[in-house]
Amino acid sequence: MKYLNIKKGKFISRPNRFIAHIEIDGRKEICHVKNTGRCKELLLSGATVFVQESDKAERKTKYDLISVLKGDMLINMDSQAPNKVMEEWLPKYFENITLIKPEAKYKNSRFDFYLEADGKKIFAEVKGVTLEENGVVMFPDAPTERGVKHLNELCECVKDGYEAYVFFVVQIEKADYFTPNRKTHPEFADALINAQKCGVNVYCINCIVKEDELTVKDFLKIIL
Repeated sequence: MKYLNIKKGKFISRPNRFIAHIEIDGRKEICHVKNTGRCKELLLSGATVFVQESDKAERKTKYDLISVLKGDMLINMDSQAPNKVMEEWLPKYFENITLIKPEAKYKNSRFDFYLEADGKKIFAEVKGVTLEENGVVMFPDAPTERGVKHLNELCECVKDGYEAYVFFVVQIEKADYFTPNRKTHPEFADALINAQKCGVNVYCINCIVKEDELTVKDFLKIIL
C-alpha cells in the first residue's frame, strides 16, 4: 500500500491516545494518532515522525501519524495499514479466490476477512505488530481481551468446519522472530497456543517499511 502527501516532522507530546503534538517546518501541529496502543517506546520526545497530510479541509486534525524512527529503524504505526496490506496480499497467497469479504460476521463474532478459495471457506484475523525489543517482535503491547476473544472464536470456526487463520503483520522490516508478549498478557499467549492446537493457522508476516509505503516482505519465524 502507498501513502500520498507524506511529510517529515518531530514528535513533541501525546496528550491522549488519539492525538499527538508534532513540529513540522517549525510549526506546532495537532496530529491524529491512528494507533491507540501505548507505543511508549516509540513516541519519545524529539523522535522523527512521518505524517500524512489530509486533503479534507473540514478535518480538525490536518495530519495522520504514519511512522516513527526508533534509532535507525522505521516503524509503521498506522493501525489500519495491516488490513490494507493483507487485502492486497491474500489473493497472491490463496489460489483461485472467488470471494474476499472484509469485516465478516460469524455468529457473535466479527473477523477481519472471510474468504472462499478452492472450495474452502476461510476466516482470517489480522493483528498489527509494532513492539520490538532486541530484534524480537511481540504482540500485544497492552492487555487485549478482544484479542483473546478472537482467538477463542477462531477455534469455534475450526470446529464448525471452516479454515481459520491469524496473521500477525509486523510493521517493522528488521526482526529476528515473533513471540506472544507473555509478560504483558499471559492469557493471550496461552490462547494463541491453544488456537494453534485447535487447528488455527498462525502466521507472522514481515513487511518492507518505507516512509510512503508498506508491503509484504516474507514470513517471519514464530516461537510460541
